[in-house]
Amino acid sequence: MNDETDIRQTIQVYFDCMHESSSAKAHSAFHEDAWITGYLPNGYQQMTVDDFANFVSSQQPSPKAQGVPARLDILSIDIAGQTAVARVRDDYLGMTFLDTLSLIKKDGRWSILNKLFHVEAAG
Repeated sequence: MNDETDIRQTIQVYFDCMHESSSAKAHSAFHEDAWITGYLPNGYQQMTVDDFANFVSSQQPSPKAQGVPARLDILSIDIAGQTAVARVRDDYLGMTFLDTLSLIKKDGRWSILNKLFHVEAAG
């Protein structure tokens, strides 16, 4: 596989962690030192990977189990050596997010080092 394919696969695992409420997939998609940062309607949020994994796993039943349609649009991927930046739009918990994902390739594996999120629409 090539880097772009591997990055797309990592992004899909990231989305699946939320859609399936899977802490294991969150830990698989994110680097252990990652931060998840942005603004929700109630204000500024910053989480570690463990915090984020616990949050997504607490959403029971999962959006997938509730029959919520999956929406993930990969808008762009820019690769520079062992680093990359991707912009994605996804729906989660009734909100549309625009995420900027910084990725790093370490030991041959791509993972998300930072997620910066913006809520485009809350419903």
